[in-house]
Amino acid sequence: MGILINASTTVLVQGITGSEGSFHAQRMREYGTKIVAGVTPGKGGLDFEGIPIYNTVAEAVKAHKIDASAIFVPAQFAADAILEAAEAGIKLIVCITEHIPVHQMLKVVHVVSQRGSRLIGPNCPGVISPGKSKVGILPNHVFKPGPVGIVSRSGTLTYEIAAQLSHVGIGQSTVVGIGGDPIIGSSFIDILELFQKDRQTKAVVLVGEIGGTDEERAAEFISREMTKPVVAYIAGFSAPPGKRMGHAGAIISGGEGTAHAKAQALEAQGIPVARTPRQVVEFVRNALRL
Repeated sequence: MGILINASTTVLVQGITGSEGSFHAQRMREYGTKIVAGVTPGKGGLDFEGIPIYNTVAEAVKAHKIDASAIFVPAQFAADAILEAAEAGIKLIVCITEHIPVHQMLKVVHVVSQRGSRLIGPNCPGVISPGKSKVGILPNHVFKPGPVGIVSRSGTLTYEIAAQLSHVGIGQSTVVGIGGDPIIGSSFIDILELFQKDRQTKAVVLVGEIGGTDEERAAEFISREMTKPVVAYIAGFSAPPGKRMGHAGAIISGGEGTAHAKAQALEAQGIPVARTPRQVVEFVRNALRL
């Protein structure tokens, strides 16, 4: 089955005529994603590669059944784009845009939750259910269908770990990049809950990084609520305190958020933590008894 998206998921692309939106809309459609509409204010009535364009999300929703939105809107407009999608009743919103101000995201996350929508991101690579559908920028060729769910704060590490699993014949049920910003719409726990309920998913890989305490909270949830095996990888064992590494949320401050602390919290709950992406494959093999 997989989680969040499947072969029948219908998708809207906000910012479809921009350079990023147009490029990735084509890649998504090549993968088989059912893109039914796009939104670019001022370009309503036109089309992109046969996909109708609307001025507003409300107009698109009125004309089409839309399950999910992919947002490729510039940072200064992205918060409003997320709110527009939520207010139009779209249940899954995937925001690829980075550099959205934290104070804007505090409001956005609250409103999206009130509207009953689920936000993935921002500053994330998106979601893919291999062989079924993709919403975001994940590279098509590194994923294959299978029993392993992946939830990750890092885009490039997601691709690397998925590629190594695929290379040895271990496919993925769904891969979710939750984003690396300080304020994001869906946490590790939110996605782990979905994997726990998913019949296709037999094991889960959690990919974390320095900064914050999300991995520590996830460790407690896994020990308390999950019956499926989980293995982890934490990036940043050599990261110096006080220096942001890649993502806005990847910074060690006040002695919290180190890779060592996260690994200790996970391992204390019986969750093996790989020190290299290749070791993730070994741990997954053991978890699946391959």
